[in-house]
Amino acid sequence: MNQRAFADGQPLTRARDWIANARHLFVLTGAGISAESGVPTFRDAQTGLWARYDPMQLATPEAFARDPGLVWRWYSHRRERVAQVEPNAAHFALAALQKHRRMTLVTQNVDGLHARAGSAGVIELHGNLFADRWQHGCGRCASQVVMPVAEGEPPQCKLCGARLRPAVVWFGESLPEADLRVAQKAAADADVCLVVGTSGMVYPAAALPSIAAEHGARVIIVNPERSDLDHDADIVLYRKAAECLPLLLANPFEAAAS
Repeated sequence: MNQRAFADGQPLTRARDWIANARHLFVLTGAGISAESGVPTFRDAQTGLWARYDPMQLATPEAFARDPGLVWRWYSHRRERVAQVEPNAAHFALAALQKHRRMTLVTQNVDGLHARAGSAGVIELHGNLFADRWQHGCGRCASQVVMPVAEGEPPQCKLCGARLRPAVVWFGESLPEADLRVAQKAAADADVCLVVGTSGMVYPAAALPSIAAEHGARVIIVNPERSDLDHDADIVLYRKAAECLPLLLANPFEAAAS
């Protein structure tokens, strides 16, 4: 899709009008929006004791099966780092807009910053860093049946020996089918799609803006750098999310009336 030329020469103003008048706004966010809060992106270099480990080799079912304690301790380290950051102006702008607009918010991030900023019903396609789930449990696993384990090791079920693991999607695993279907349906229904801080390289999440475009939605991208999704965009705003979104999403009723 070719990006449109505007007589007023103001893509930010036009994008703001589209969002203000949207019947259903679909929003997809990626690592860029959280990086502005100081959340280290997944591919950032490891530091300290973890500098010698490749994160892409730790975030796999095979790594957990081979050395569950190592993976558990690494995720404990990640949780400690992410817990120290706060939502930024972009997170808060989206949360405020949700109070006035029909909006579906889908994120590839696992840091929970959207919910902490006040957004409700966020579809976390890749899971949540601060949640756990049982790995191949017996169906009766619960906190009451956890056996004692060594420090730094994941809790285990007394009944079947299953271990708790972070409730995130690892490499080689599929996205949760129910959440993906809801996201795909919302993208197809939306008349405006806002994409914030994602490179467009991680599928199937990266296909959601294309679904929206194929069903007639206007696509707006906010990202300081070029992305693989730019070809589907009507407007690309090469700006940081925390600077751009408060301008783009402010005073929706005034923009709708103008």
